[in-house]
Amino acid sequence: MLWRSRDSAAAVSLVLFAAVPVTAWSGRLSIGLLLAVALLTGTATVFFQTAYTAYLPTLLDPDEQPEGNAELHGSASAAQIAGLGSGGLIAQLAGAVNVSLLCLTGIRHREPRTTRTGHRRTSLVSEVREGLRLIAYDPWLRTFTLFGAASNLALMGYQSIQVVFLVRGVGLPPGAVGVVIAATSAGGVAGAFAARRVAHRIGTARATLLFELGLPSLGLLMTLTIGGAGILLFVTGDFSVCAGVVAGNIIKASFQQRYCPPDLLGRLTASTAFLSYGAIPVGALLGGLLGTALGLRTAMALTTAGIPLAPLILLFSPIRRSRDLPTSRRTGSSPKTPESPVALRGE
Repeated sequence: MLWRSRDSAAAVSLVLFAAVPVTAWSGRLSIGLLLAVALLTGTATVFFQTAYTAYLPTLLDPDEQPEGNAELHGSASAAQIAGLGSGGLIAQLAGAVNVSLLCLTGIRHREPRTTRTGHRRTSLVSEVREGLRLIAYDPWLRTFTLFGAASNLALMGYQSIQVVFLVRGVGLPPGAVGVVIAATSAGGVAGAFAARRVAHRIGTARATLLFELGLPSLGLLMTLTIGGAGILLFVTGDFSVCAGVVAGNIIKASFQQRYCPPDLLGRLTASTAFLSYGAIPVGALLGGLLGTALGLRTAMALTTAGIPLAPLILLFSPIRRSRDLPTSRRTGSSPKTPESPVALRGE
């Protein structure tokens, strides 16, 4: 069940994060342990985000889902901003993951349990294969999935070196770096606020191009950042990227929740997460290698150039010719699959 996967992922993260201060107090904290915690909590995060994305449609009617996604992503962005300034204090007093788990256990809704139709049980491998087939044969889902992977590659490329760039390349003190990153993260809140309104006015497909291609293109300004008033170039660029990414994610999530059959939504989310998250370590590694080999400013230029290049996948897709994204799949848009996997609900 989705709510069990969601709560289990939060509980696992709680235990893993708690191991860090415990081992530090006992004098056994090591880089190896920190890497293991980062790896395992990252895995738990994938399960958590897959579950809550598929869980939201069970809470809200289709017409309410865009607003729900906006509030979900907006609150996450607001928490990120607050966390940069107060996360240490909150974690010290209550434990960051304790707060998350407490909020989750307060949700009483449980999606309805449904029976399986058909006679054979399906394996995890077959379900993942079905999700990948759905993506491969559907032009809309394929476009968003490929774009997500390419976008994460570019985003993580520059985000992995942005703090070092601001400290060593621009000359900001560490405290000022925190203020700058907090200011740019406010773009996520602005994007969440604007996503539904802009999509309603100009159409979801056009809004997708605006938020994923138009706004993030200003991210190229970050490469030109210098000290003093020049720091506003970085704030403007990163703010625009954050706003575009969050707004685009809201529109995409609402599209997938209405477009994908409910019994396949979890598999679709897991499959897209597999491809999108797979690009994250590659992008981070690429940013670090470029920074070491070519210098920080050159590495920032190359990685931020990928931000407007990735959305070209959207531009050369059915999205360019549409005002709105479709709300249902056409019959025959993907190859037929056995009835028993498709009939699963409430997983």
